[in-house]
Amino acid sequence: MAVRLKTKWHKSKRSKRNRHGSNAPKKLQDLASVIGINIWKLAKEAFLRMEKEGYRFKEDSQTINVISEFVIYQLHITDRLIYSLFSEEERSGFMSATAMYLVDLMVENKTDLLGQGEYVDAFIGLMNERMANYAECGFVDDKPSYEFTRYLALNISERMKQTDSKWVVEQVIDIEAPDIAEKINRVVNDVLGLQQRKENKKQESPSS
Repeated sequence: MAVRLKTKWHKSKRSKRNRHGSNAPKKLQDLASVIGINIWKLAKEAFLRMEKEGYRFKEDSQTINVISEFVIYQLHITDRLIYSLFSEEERSGFMSATAMYLVDLMVENKTDLLGQGEYVDAFIGLMNERMANYAECGFVDDKPSYEFTRYLALNISERMKQTDSKWVVEQVIDIEAPDIAEKINRVVNDVLGLQQRKENKKQESPSS
């Protein structure tokens, strides 16, 4: 099946800033689009890898639904990575900006693939439900626990039950989830400078 999902966003404030030079200061919320587009690309890569391995995706709606699960999985990983390193105000603003960037991207792709529809509330509702459930799962040493990853695998298996759910759980747990988690971890750390934040926090600890 030909994939028509977009991986590039329209010109934005980030694009305008880049035209004025890469040395311009970057606000935290401006970086939400950088994280968002990487989340989208990695989700699409995981889907394409599964398709190449022979998993069947019969309809465009099934494709976008599977990608949405990979997107939300990464969004929650991002939240867990920054949780103790950002103030609540910073974290709330950044995560809201990232989530809404992904909502816009998801809605545009669903419109292109499926036609006009009421997609915003549905995706936000799914996002809120999944994020709440992921919050109950462990996250140790900046890595999702087995239950965290298994929840993703079960959601994707459910999405694919009408066409190809055989071995999906194993594929996601053993291959797709570890790969995507490692890559988004690296992106978030690089883009948001988490290592420096960790070092700063260590320096502040003795005097606190």
